[in-house]
Amino acid sequence: MRKAKGCVFCDIVAGKAPAYTVCEDELSMCILDINPFAQGHCLVIPKRHVPWWHDLTDEETASLFKMARHVAKCIMREFKPDFVCMYARGRRIPHTHIFLVPTVRGDVLDRFFNALEGVQEAPAELAGLRQPTIFREVAKRLRKSQDSIA
Repeated sequence: MRKAKGCVFCDIVAGKAPAYTVCEDELSMCILDINPFAQGHCLVIPKRHVPWWHDLTDEETASLFKMARHVAKCIMREFKPDFVCMYARGRRIPHTHIFLVPTVRGDVLDRFFNALEGVQEAPAELAGLRQPTIFREVAKRLRKSQDSIA
């Protein structure tokens, strides 16, 4: 596994930094977040140092998302939230990771995402992105781009 010097997640994978491990397989590891939004807030990380989720191999992607689904089911069973919010990051710690956050309607994370959706819908500068001609052009560009991506 490729490691990055100074990466806390690489140190956790290598056993050089402490973590509360939930589960792991050959390619991925699930740990508790040390700054949780809610009880049961977990991070699913690839064992190989990968800054961005879109740079994962197909095998790593499958492992990460299979583990995320498995742990989300455990979170639902044990903590009984309304749902488990999932999102991928890699910005503050440049080692991609999936957040799994038990969420109750109306809690701080739910309110944050509801507010974010309002921001996405409101600004005039984003209105231009919602035009049928723009949608067609963006879809066309993304379809064409698929031909050159392995």
